[in-house]
Amino acid sequence: MTPRPLIVRLRNWVGDVILGVPALQLLEAHGHAPVLVGKGWAPALLAGQGWPVHVRPAKLGARVAQLRELRQAARTIDPGFDRRENAVVFPTSFSGALEMRLAGLKAVGYAQEARGFLLSRSEPITYGGHALTSYWELACRFLNIDASPPPSIALKTRPADQAEADARLASAGVRPGFVVICPFAGGQFEKQDKTWPSFAAYTQALLQTGRDVVACPGPGEDTIITGAHPGVKLLAGVKLGVYGGLLRRAALVVSNDTGPAHLAAAVGVPVLSVLGPTKPEQWAPWGTDVTIARCWPEWPTVDEVMTRTEALLSR
Repeated sequence: MTPRPLIVRLRNWVGDVILGVPALQLLEAHGHAPVLVGKGWAPALLAGQGWPVHVRPAKLGARVAQLRELRQAARTIDPGFDRRENAVVFPTSFSGALEMRLAGLKAVGYAQEARGFLLSRSEPITYGGHALTSYWELACRFLNIDASPPPSIALKTRPADQAEADARLASAGVRPGFVVICPFAGGQFEKQDKTWPSFAAYTQALLQTGRDVVACPGPGEDTIITGAHPGVKLLAGVKLGVYGGLLRRAALVVSNDTGPAHLAAAVGVPVLSVLGPTKPEQWAPWGTDVTIARCWPEWPTVDEVMTRTEALLSR
């Protein structure tokens, strides 16, 4: 049977998109062909999965026009496209539902921001659980099934991206057994900083082990490494698909609450997540090899995180 096209609006943050991958995999396993719409970095992030990813325009009119074009293409593949629920909206914003309605799509999403009248089916959201389960449950409700989420995400990497990642590591002289650090954290959690204040001191302690330490800063983050983390091998300008391949080769990833921690866990790398105000039951990286260092309202000490690090690297 030919897979049925399904237009899916992705979330706007790297971590959220990664946590939505199992839901997309579930939809695909049940005969749907996800056609994704998201931010400019989403095509590279999800390239290994093989799903078409369209970059969402900036203005409402262009967004609606894009969705109408995707709807028309889907109708060409599936003549019954317009007769069924044919879209899923992961964001809970009013605008996400409005765009779907204006494009003539029959979308399913969560009942938020009084947008129920714009959706073909508006589902009540369950609060308090992990973010991954909210996306998973929406997919289950779309399919009218009951299923448990998988223990890991198993995000795929394109062979070309993996080859580029290996070439970048070789060019920088990075030795096997290296550790990747992510001392960055975008935004705040409940108006509190998510950046571990002792990360720079921890990096110097980690370098004393003799292992190579690698960082892949995003735009505008290079100076964080050069200024506060001397001795780290800096690989700048790494696209997200290549970043996944690079993380796949690491012995360990140590990170704040940030997208690369979710990416590392998704490709199956051991992750040590140093959390402060972030609630791990809601936002911890999802995987079978994730260790959380947290003692909020205090932050973990350098010695505490080094003890966890040494234990993980000695396995």
